[in-house]
Amino acid sequence: MHVRRYSLADRRGIIAHSSDCPDGERKKATMSKQKRKILVTSGLPYANGAIHLGHMLEYIQTDIWARFQRSQGHECYFAWADDAHGTPIMLRAEAEGVTPETLIARMNAEHQQDFIDFGLSYDNYSNTHDETNRECVETIYQRLNEGGYIDRRTISQFYDEEKGMFLPDRFIRGTCPRCKTEDQYGDSCEACGGTYSPTDLIDPRSAVSGTAPVMRDSEHFFVRLAGFEARLQNWMSSGKQQPGVVNKMQEWFEDGLRDWDISRDEPYFGFKIPGTDDKFFYVWVDAPIGYMSSFKELCERNNLDFDAWWKPDTDTEMYNFIGKDIVYFHTLFWPAMLMGAGYRTPTAVYAHGFLTVDGAKMSKSRGTFIMARTYLDHLNPDYLRYYYCARLGPGLADIDLSLDDFVARVNSDMVGKVINIASRCAGFIQRGSNGRLAAELPEPELYQRFIDQGEAIANDFEQRNYQAAIRRIMGLADEGNRYIDHHKPWQLNKQDDQQAKVQAICSQGINLFRVLITYLAPVVPFTAVKAAEFLGVAVDQWSDLDQPVLGVCINTFKPLMTRVDPVKIRAMVEASKQDLEISNVPATPVLDLADEITIDEFLKVDLRVAKIINAETVPEADKLLQLTLDIGGEIRNVFAGIKSAYDPADLVGRHIVMVANLKPRKMRFGLSEGMVLAAGSGAGGLFLLSPDAGATAGTRVT
Repeated sequence: MHVRRYSLADRRGIIAHSSDCPDGERKKATMSKQKRKILVTSGLPYANGAIHLGHMLEYIQTDIWARFQRSQGHECYFAWADDAHGTPIMLRAEAEGVTPETLIARMNAEHQQDFIDFGLSYDNYSNTHDETNRECVETIYQRLNEGGYIDRRTISQFYDEEKGMFLPDRFIRGTCPRCKTEDQYGDSCEACGGTYSPTDLIDPRSAVSGTAPVMRDSEHFFVRLAGFEARLQNWMSSGKQQPGVVNKMQEWFEDGLRDWDISRDEPYFGFKIPGTDDKFFYVWVDAPIGYMSSFKELCERNNLDFDAWWKPDTDTEMYNFIGKDIVYFHTLFWPAMLMGAGYRTPTAVYAHGFLTVDGAKMSKSRGTFIMARTYLDHLNPDYLRYYYCARLGPGLADIDLSLDDFVARVNSDMVGKVINIASRCAGFIQRGSNGRLAAELPEPELYQRFIDQGEAIANDFEQRNYQAAIRRIMGLADEGNRYIDHHKPWQLNKQDDQQAKVQAICSQGINLFRVLITYLAPVVPFTAVKAAEFLGVAVDQWSDLDQPVLGVCINTFKPLMTRVDPVKIRAMVEASKQDLEISNVPATPVLDLADEITIDEFLKVDLRVAKIINAETVPEADKLLQLTLDIGGEIRNVFAGIKSAYDPADLVGRHIVMVANLKPRKMRFGLSEGMVLAAGSGAGGLFLLSPDAGATAGTRVT
């Protein structure tokens, strides 16, 4: 599906276009007076992987809120960035044979393309490795240090002697000390939910090399969070925070605030701590500061006063939209850093729940782990924006993307109710009145009822109770359709003396549609752009609704949104399943031993020597090569995820080993008729397995 690219101006507002009626008349939109100054941010996506629909839940939630605030005439900016530091990025770059800077630049471009194509109206998007962020990080650290909030002390931690690096908790695997489940992370167990120290693991091993780590001492830097406890309690009780977030924070206060380790030892990809040779800031130091530095870049570009927005006594507002899994960092570490450095704290931190698909965790095998780009290849972005909006409440509850409900809800609400009003009325206006709306509404009190609901709908959006706002809007859409059904303009149109009445009824309907699409413009921006082109007036300011559009021409109606096709849903799911066939280099390599099998089971696998007679890239896939293999008189086509490790030209003529009796798998690129064998730890690259010299194509490997 082709999605039009929009400039920042297009994404910030819904632009009205001149009418194609004979005299080119159109109603001029008026902007409401600016009132509040608001900065919104989203949690930073990590710069070592693609964006998926779980990410998009948060970013769409944030964008709807930002667009809504602008629709009320407020000065609202949306600034954020890629989270570009840490061990996983360092290892992924090493595995791909590129510098971390090259990796994060590539991911930043890919992420932004996904965001633009989903209609996100952000004002600036950066990455946490840029110089502006470095300056902000060092300023905050210096002020914390001068304020006496930084301590240094020696700690013992696991060290991978083979890799030559200290291991973060998530890079240590072992048996849970509580429930004895094997292959668990170094800080928490996915089986029983317990948390513990990495040193408590039974039989710990490095997730990087697979070797047993040893304990080593190292000096680390800590922020004394206890010094901020009173101010954090005050901030927590401001009345702006979500009750669920406040309750969780209270638990941490009851347990006592622990000092926060803000340093990591080399090798590490990040900012070096000033005055040290081998110490780096922990990624969670500079990640939230990325909100500040991204906005600072915007201020420098747009001549805004950065200090006026970030001083403690400012009348500006700042809201952080995040997932509930990172509340700890955003409600303790982040505001404490700001307090210690003399900056304002967030007005509120708004957390949301996780995304499930069809009632379960997103699953690659079921095709419900859906990448943003895979979705965009098949479906209209406004479908998902609307569905998320219809399901999102103000709390921390998880949100389920039921694919059947997704189809039914979008088709019923957006197409069957809202757009249906415009499509039912537009033809009569075009054919019977030369595109001109009536000079007055036949039922102005009905229009006023729609306008009167605006205050309640605005309050729902303000409180992030999007599902309540959608219920109110759809209730109005039902009322608008009942009005048209009652007056039956299609019957009146058969009578020559009723044309003025038909024009009046349909002008009423067009104006009711205008109200609805204006309320929905923050939710479905692509559809709103089309609606503005049809109406000939902007639909991005709610204050413009004070007066109906009368006596002017509308443009020829074109479909604003088509129904969701279940066939495309199935195609998207199938494409997501096929993504499993592409072997990605893992961002966090783990030595993961498979379950034991018997010798009889192993003998079922037919391993053959194969000669590569042709190799070429697959344009639609970043990691995939298409190999043509000779296995002794039989030619096979195989797709292999080895593009990051091999130049296709270097593979031709090479002998490798393949699984010859693997059931063929239809992929969106073609039929894959086997699997080639390769080895790799993720950090050390990929290596095709080859037989000794003299082996011939078709020879069975035993």
